Amino acid sequence: MKYYPTIGIECHVQLSTKTKLFSEVDNDARGKEPNSCVSPVDYALPGMLPRLNGEAIKYAIRAGKAMNCKINQYSRFDRKHYFYPDSPKGFQITQFYHPIIGEGYVELPSGTKIRIEHAHLEGDAGKLTHFDTYSLVDLNRVDTPLIEIVSMPDIHSSADARDYCKELWRLMCYAGVTNGDLYNGNMRFDVNTSLAPEGAKELGTRTEVKNLNSFRSVERAIEYEIKRQSKLLDSGEKVIQETLGWNDATGETTGQRSKEEAKDYRYMPEPDIPPIKLSEEFIKEEMEKVPMLPNDYREKFGGVIPNDTLEVLLDYPQLMGKLGELSDKSIKNIANLFSSVLLAEEKSSEMLEQLPTGKQLEDLSEMKEKGELSSTGMKEVFAKLFDPQMKTKDTCNIAKELNVIQENDTGALEAIVDGVIADPACAQAVADYKAGSEKVLGFLVGQVMKASRGKANPGAAQQILKQKLQ
Repeated sequence: MKYYPTIGIECHVQLSTKTKLFSEVDNDARGKEPNSCVSPVDYALPGMLPRLNGEAIKYAIRAGKAMNCKINQYSRFDRKHYFYPDSPKGFQITQFYHPIIGEGYVELPSGTKIRIEHAHLEGDAGKLTHFDTYSLVDLNRVDTPLIEIVSMPDIHSSADARDYCKELWRLMCYAGVTNGDLYNGNMRFDVNTSLAPEGAKELGTRTEVKNLNSFRSVERAIEYEIKRQSKLLDSGEKVIQETLGWNDATGETTGQRSKEEAKDYRYMPEPDIPPIKLSEEFIKEEMEKVPMLPNDYREKFGGVIPNDTLEVLLDYPQLMGKLGELSDKSIKNIANLFSSVLLAEEKSSEMLEQLPTGKQLEDLSEMKEKGELSSTGMKEVFAKLFDPQMKTKDTCNIAKELNVIQENDTGALEAIVDGVIADPACAQAVADYKAGSEKVLGFLVGQVMKASRGKANPGAAQQILKQKLQ
C-alpha cells in the first residue's frame, strides 16, 4: 500500500542567558569540569527554592516574535513528574497548562508555512555518561533554560522537516536567543512520525525519535522510520508507540521506552514560582529588540544576490549583518567574495569572528567597479583584510602593497600594446586576426598581461588591441 507520512517536531532551544533558569549559576558549561556549574538549588537540597531568571522571559518573547507567535500575557510553571536519573528533583519544572508562547508559524524558503502549536519555558535535565558496569552523572546542565517549540503535524516529507529545522535554527540565531551550537546541543530535535494509508481520515500510530542534533540526521531518521513503518504495515503488523534513539553510524533507530502520554506525567502547578503576568508595553518593547530575520534579508537582497548564494549566506547571521552595512552597488560583489572565498577557507569559522570593516569592503567593491582591481586582485586584497595588522589600513593602500592595482592609463597601455604587436613572436597572431580570426585576440591580450606583469586592465587592453589592429 501507499502511505501518507505525518510529522511533528519538538525542538529544544537552549537560551544564551548568562545564568540558569532558576539559579544564579553560570549557564555556559562548555569545557567546564563536571558538576562544577551547580548550586544547592540545582541539587534540590531541602529548603532551596527556585528563582526565575527574568532574562529568560525576555528571550522567550523575542523567540516568539521570530516565529510569528502570540505572546501570552499570563503564563505559569508546572511540575512534570517523571523520573530523570540525571535530575535530583525527581520532577521537571516546565510549562504545560499556560505556556508563555502561543500559536504562530514558521515560513520555509519554499513558502510553505508550518504552524506552531505553542512554545514553553522549562529547565533541562543533567547528562549521563554510560560505561560497561556503571554510569556517571554531570549536573552542569540541570535547569539550563530551554524553550520547547512544538509544531503542528503539518510536515509530510523528510525534506520539509529538514528545511523546517534549519529555518527554525536560523530564526533563533538571528533573534539572538541562542548560540545555536548544534554539536554541543544548543538545539535538539525530537521527531514524531506516523503513517496512514492514503485517503485515511485518522493518523497512524506515531513514534518519537529523540535528541537529533543535525538537519541531516532529522532527514535520515524520518526516511528510515517511513521505510520501517511501511514494512511493518505491509506485513500486517502494528506500529508500536514508543520513544526511539537514532544511531547516525548505522542509520537506524532503536527502541528506548514506551511512549508516554501527558497523563503519565501527573502535571501539577509549580507552587514555588508565582504566575507570570506581562504588560502589553513590556511585550512590545522586547519584540522591538528583534533584529532583521532571514525573510527580511530575502526581501532586501532577493533581487541583488542569486537565490542559491543567498540561502548559503543566510546560515551566517554575521555575514548578513555585514552585508546590511553596505550600499546596494557593493552588496553583490561582497556577497560573492563571502560565498566563494571566505566560506571556502579552512579557517573560515575563525575568520567569521574578525570580519573587515564595512568601509574596507565598500572601498574594495568600488575599486573593482572602477577597473582598478582584477577579479584575482580583488580576492587577494579581500584575503589580506582578515590579517589583524590590516584592520586599520585603507583598502587602496593594501592593494598598493600587494602590487595588484591594474594599469588603466591609456598612454601606458598603448605603449605596451604597440610592443606586443611589433613582437615577431606575435606576428602570426596579428596576421590571423587581420584575416578575420578573432579567437587569437585572447592570446594577444594574454601577451599584454604578461608584458605588464599582470597589471594591465584586460578589458582596456582588448579595446586598444582592436582599435590598433583594425
